[in-house]
Amino acid sequence: MIVQKYGGSSVATPEKIKKIAEKIKKTVESGEKVCVVVSAMGKTTDELIALAKRVSDSPKPRELDMLLSTGEQVTAALLSIALNDIGVPAVSFNAFQLEMITTSDFNNARIIDINAERLLDEFQTNDVIVVTGFQGITNLKDITTLGRGGSDTSAVAIAAKLNTKCEIYSDVAGVFACDPKIIPSAKKHEYITYDELMELASMGAKVVHSRAVEIAKKFNVALYCASTFSEERGTYVVNALPEWLEQPVVMGVTMDKNQRKFTISPMPGGQRAQVHLFEALASNNINLDMISIVKDSGYTYLTFTVVEGASERVREVVEEVLSQYGEHRLIEDDEVAKVTAVGVGMESSPGVAARFFAALDKEGISLLGTSTSEIKISTLVPKYDAERAVRAVAKEFNLA
Repeated sequence: MIVQKYGGSSVATPEKIKKIAEKIKKTVESGEKVCVVVSAMGKTTDELIALAKRVSDSPKPRELDMLLSTGEQVTAALLSIALNDIGVPAVSFNAFQLEMITTSDFNNARIIDINAERLLDEFQTNDVIVVTGFQGITNLKDITTLGRGGSDTSAVAIAAKLNTKCEIYSDVAGVFACDPKIIPSAKKHEYITYDELMELASMGAKVVHSRAVEIAKKFNVALYCASTFSEERGTYVVNALPEWLEQPVVMGVTMDKNQRKFTISPMPGGQRAQVHLFEALASNNINLDMISIVKDSGYTYLTFTVVEGASERVREVVEEVLSQYGEHRLIEDDEVAKVTAVGVGMESSPGVAARFFAALDKEGISLLGTSTSEIKISTLVPKYDAERAVRAVAKEFNLA
């Protein structure tokens, strides 16, 4: 038994869906039962969002999920039809039929449980079960979606529940050290650790969603990333690199332009207000990054970044909380990008940060903020310099 996931570009047309059906048939002929998780066709999700915006500037999250969930259902049905047409017994399921239970956080729900018994029962009479990715249902039977990249999360969660491996297929032939669209000669990894891939994914790399990698690591799901359109060897995601493989100091560099920097100048209310604000932002599911608190001449200045889509909620929360403490000014800047270098080798290699910053400084790139962990270094740079920054870091650490 195996779980395979196919992304939007892989199922963008009826012709591509028929080719995937043939690919799945070969897997079935090798003796495997296959649970296939699919995304919506091509840019369907974006088109549905745009459609909703033509009706309302602020559609209710519950109704938006009702709309968006239709995209994957179309793909699942078409792929099941294609499989049956070439003699492969297959059946399609949406999240409601599969009982994929999630939290009630519309547009960004988290999986709580999956009815694996339904899958196992269906495998008695079918070789392939096609499941809609990206969606779930609450205990009250409301439809939810899992946020961008949610189909990856669906696939890995099902693999964890079935205690089997998961293959992620897309238009990219594995995990590269940097985006091949920026650096065509970027190195492709044969192996990468869960921790490294999780950091790269959370910092902007688009091969696998970070929540999917998190689940894979937690439940030790064997993960493989490869191209839908070629037989080229992909990338295996592992707990630790094979002993025979040389451990690079930096495994990858990525960028994220979907960033907005907020500065509260000055920050009223002292530490009490800061704690109150952080708690309020957290309760609204807003993740902060690049947090900086500077005190100067008796004033406190608070700076942080969030993903672009959270900007409106940030403004509302800041105003609601800080209006209780005094006058303040909220300054926003969306002309920034985050550039991140990742590698487990950083833990045992001094001087990585110095090389990282020196490479950017040599190119005259401004550093607007920094955050670090044991295996990553992130810096905020002007958005127009993001690609140049990636190339500078990639050159410094021989990633291409």
